[in-house]
Amino acid sequence: MDQKLLEQIVSQVVAALPELNQAAKTEQGIPVGVSNRHIHLSAEHIEVLFGSGYTLTKEKDLKQINEFAAKETVTLVGPKGVMRNVRVLGPVRKFTQVEISRTDGFSLGVVPPLRDSGNIQGSPGIVVAGPKGAITLKEGVICAARHIHMEENDARRFNVADGDRVTVQVGGPRGGTYCNVLIRVSPNFRLEFHIDTDEANAAELRNGDKVTLVSVGEN
Repeated sequence: MDQKLLEQIVSQVVAALPELNQAAKTEQGIPVGVSNRHIHLSAEHIEVLFGSGYTLTKEKDLKQINEFAAKETVTLVGPKGVMRNVRVLGPVRKFTQVEISRTDGFSLGVVPPLRDSGNIQGSPGIVVAGPKGAITLKEGVICAARHIHMEENDARRFNVADGDRVTVQVGGPRGGTYCNVLIRVSPNFRLEFHIDTDEANAAELRNGDKVTLVSVGEN
């Protein structure tokens, strides 16, 4: 083969590598993690609900590093209903946050706003009961907005950054697109698309199913 032609072919292949890597990563897909109702607790509220000096007991690790499902559960008491056995997730947070679906909100009699995790200002409150006591939250009940966890290498492969909003494609008989999906990047994160039970049921998605990131900057 002519040396000049060979060099041109090599140059074209090298130039195409980023696109090929991106295509391969996209084809592999992003695993789904369906988020059922749960609560994150502050240290102060753990003591009120479970007793002085109490620490959470890990039941199983979650996919995100250092995060776990605790053995402990609480009861949510709303204006119209009660939900028992709501799982506590660890580790301890700076403030208490309750994450429920809109359907859960109908049952409890509250309207959880759609928020990114950590944004609880102006959200409704609720009563949380444990085996040793109860707390009345003035705010903290949200419907967590869909988001994708990933670490830096994945962010580079997908050509996204922390805080970006992307569009995700879902396959299958009830497939479609999820817009305005928040990208969250951290060294402790592992690739996973988080949605609540309402969104998962609507698209017949289950834990471990794969979705595809199709565009960045779409709302």
